[in-house]
Amino acid sequence: MSFSSSSSSSLQWLSLVATIWLQIFNGPNTDFPVYSSELKDLKSISQVGINFLAFASDAGKLFGWFSGLAAIYLPPWSVAATGAALGLLGYGLQFLLLDHPKFSYAHIFALTAVAGNGICWINTACYLVCIKNFAADSRRVAVGLSTSYVGLSAKVFTVMTGAIFYRKSHHKAKHYLLLNSIAPVLVSLIVAPFMRFILPCKSVSNLSLGFIAMFTITLATGISAIIGTIGSTSQGFFAREYPLSLGILLASPLVVPVAMKFKHAMEETLRNEKENRIHDLDDAETGEIIEDLQVKEEDDDKEESEGVGGVQILRKVDFWLYFSSYLFSATLGLVFLNNLGQIAESRGLPREETSTLVSLSSSFGFFGRLFPFLIDYYSSKRRYVISRPASMATLMAPMAVAFFVLANPTRLSLYMSTAVIGAFTGAITSIAVSATTELFGTKHFSINHNIVVANIPLGSFVFGYLAALLYQRGSEEGSRSCRGAACYGKTFLIWGTTCSLGSLLCTILYVRTRKVR
Repeated sequence: MSFSSSSSSSLQWLSLVATIWLQIFNGPNTDFPVYSSELKDLKSISQVGINFLAFASDAGKLFGWFSGLAAIYLPPWSVAATGAALGLLGYGLQFLLLDHPKFSYAHIFALTAVAGNGICWINTACYLVCIKNFAADSRRVAVGLSTSYVGLSAKVFTVMTGAIFYRKSHHKAKHYLLLNSIAPVLVSLIVAPFMRFILPCKSVSNLSLGFIAMFTITLATGISAIIGTIGSTSQGFFAREYPLSLGILLASPLVVPVAMKFKHAMEETLRNEKENRIHDLDDAETGEIIEDLQVKEEDDDKEESEGVGGVQILRKVDFWLYFSSYLFSATLGLVFLNNLGQIAESRGLPREETSTLVSLSSSFGFFGRLFPFLIDYYSSKRRYVISRPASMATLMAPMAVAFFVLANPTRLSLYMSTAVIGAFTGAITSIAVSATTELFGTKHFSINHNIVVANIPLGSFVFGYLAALLYQRGSEEGSRSCRGAACYGKTFLIWGTTCSLGSLLCTILYVRTRKVR
């Protein structure tokens, strides 16, 4: 199927906007820390049990490769819709049955795992649309923009819950479960017509203008998110109007495809008026343009044909270095964020303040996901490509420091470390998408990356279980809660040391891959 340049360009940007909107609502598991303490009391769950629920959400990723296989045969809109349906099933049944006396912990665990698997399906669809619909020299930036918005999921769900259930302070768990179940479904239905593969538009000027506009909107959205977090305790006008302003900013990426369509319509009108002059174009120059486009297409095809896929990557040392460094950094950061509610409670913070911490980590995670691709975009303009393993190794170092700082029991250290860990966890997670293609090619990306992210449930189980055991040891006999800095003190030291090891392993990966560049 062919498109005019005008249609192709506008559809290209519409597909990117579709993935952005999907990613905004594709992190329903990230709001778990906000209501985990309430769930713990409601169902009489131990700290180990709470950590296993966080693991259950990540355990769904063990079967994420199903979405990679499905994406080979199904259109991306149906892959995304499948993910949203799994979320509706997992979170929706929890919402309906949470108060039922026979609704057990085992039911919650199984349904949380189903919903967690749905996240993989939406991620796969979004990644593939960005990779297929943008040329090789711009797909990294497209993927970066799209994935950065998943960092806002916790912030968006927190704001939506506060706005919709403003006068209902109880049953917070049910409020979040309701929104977690229905929001992704509604968005997937809205964007379904635009979640498809199209012929990439190779106009450099159009891509540059589009990305600059997208970056501007994205930065404004991130700044708004941070301001909203700082002013989250405010009342009156700010508290009432902020959800509306954030909603407008989240919808504003739609301006780009609309502007592109208008721009091309104006250009088409001018071109028709000067049609006679166009025939005077030198045939030799036309030939050079066509040849240049063919070379670009051949480069893209060559990149598609290269690479290693499936179980073959398990035989490579580079894979295990990559897998382990991801496990010891970004996954460790996700475990910290999953435990944020219990960490805040152990330090004596009120439960209402947990939502502020979650919003803080979400807002900084958004910027963390975005900035590596801002740097990548402008460095590519100068024909300089930054190594993804090198970037990841550099980002892991301050994460390790932040874990050590958490051993200080002050509230300031908690807020600063939460912001740092949120930002750099987001950055590493986002960079990893491009690192997978850089190390193993794009041809089998949908399967390869789902194999890589299988480290998340592994880390969630190991690191989360260890933290829960140490937490339980610090609690009083017969109590499910622990109070004081000692509850997580040893855990933070272990996590800081582990993250330092991750930085070392990623540095070794960079040295190994640099030799073949």
